[in-house]
Amino acid sequence: MAVPDPPVETAGFKSRCVVHVASMDDARRIVDVEEIPDEGDVLFTISEVDGDATREGILLTLNDDVVAYENYCQHWTDVRLDSGDGAAFRNGEIVCEKHGAYFETDSGYCNFGPCKGATLEVVDVAVADGGVYLTDDRYAFEHLGPADERTRSSGSRIGFSGN
Repeated sequence: MAVPDPPVETAGFKSRCVVHVASMDDARRIVDVEEIPDEGDVLFTISEVDGDATREGILLTLNDDVVAYENYCQHWTDVRLDSGDGAAFRNGEIVCEKHGAYFETDSGYCNFGPCKGATLEVVDVAVADGGVYLTDDRYAFEHLGPADERTRSSGSRIGFSGN
């Protein structure tokens, strides 16, 4: 039976995924660990390696751990958890401000709301040399911040242009 690799650790932080040295280059560096706020997130944009789609991710610290999830609610996937000004948190959980769904930060599991029982999609990251790196082979790191300037999680799913 193979023994899994231990978590990668840097300055007290660790990641939960197996890290391949080739995936730890500057092009995959998202941010310094110290730049992730406690009880907050860092929004970043990624693109599919095998396609044209761009997605957003949110990066969180959990005690001595760093996790990342795709930036959308499991109830309506066009609603972002962080629309550019930080995700909402309550009692250590991510809150979808549109639906009132609560997601556990350590697992992404929805324990309350219309998508109860669903889980946020994990984006694999690792901590090394004080930085957080994208290690998910499905994606390429594009930049910090939102994928575009529009806010997908507006107050209504119906547009009123006044025309």
